[in-house]
Amino acid sequence: MRRESWGFAIGSVLFALGALQVYGDAVGREIDNATYFVGSLFFTAAAYIQLRLSGRPVPGAESLRVERYDWWAALIQFAGTLLFNLSTGVALVHGLTVEQDDAWQWRPDLFGSTAFLVASGLAVVATTETDKLWDPHARNWRSTWLNMIGSVAFGVSAVGSFILPGTDMPADPVAADLGTFVGALCFLVAALLMRPPHRTYSSNQSSTRS
Repeated sequence: MRRESWGFAIGSVLFALGALQVYGDAVGREIDNATYFVGSLFFTAAAYIQLRLSGRPVPGAESLRVERYDWWAALIQFAGTLLFNLSTGVALVHGLTVEQDDAWQWRPDLFGSTAFLVASGLAVVATTETDKLWDPHARNWRSTWLNMIGSVAFGVSAVGSFILPGTDMPADPVAADLGTFVGALCFLVAALLMRPPHRTYSSNQSSTRS
C-alpha cells in the first residue's frame, strides 16, 4: 500500500463505524461524533501526504494534462477533508438538547461532500487520460472508481441529512447513515487496493548491476 493509503484506510474504518446505528446506540452520540472527528484527522493527514506527493505541475504546454488533473484533485480533496474537520469538530462540541441527542449525529456536510465529488471526478479524468475509461487491468483504475462511488454515496448522505425547516430532524436519516457507511467502505477498499508507482527505472538498474 502507498503511504497515504494507511491514513485513508483508518479514517474510512472510523467513518464506517460511526455510521453504524448499533455503535452509536452503544457508545452515545458524543463518542460517535468523536469517532468521526478522529477519522477526519486521518483523512486530512493522508490527503496532505497525497498532495505533497503529487507535486505542483509547471503551468504551460509542457505540463501534462494528467499532472494538472492529479494536482487539482489532490488539492480539492485536501480542502474537502478540512471541511470535514470543521463539521465534525462542530458536531463534537455543539451542545445538544435531549431530543436532538436522540436523533442527531454527524453526517457528511454538503461542502465537504461536493469537494470530494469534484476531486474524484478529476481523478477519473486523470485515470482516463493515462489508461482508458474502462480498464480493469490498469494499476489504480479500481481505486479511482471506488473513490468516485464513495463520493457519490457521501453526497447522498449529505442530501439525506438536510435538516427539514422547522424541525430538528434530517430529511432521510436512513439514507444519511447508509450513504456514510457505503461511502466509507468504498474509500476503505480503494485505499487497500492502492499500489505504489512502479519502479521500472530502479528495477532495470538492479538487473544491469546483477
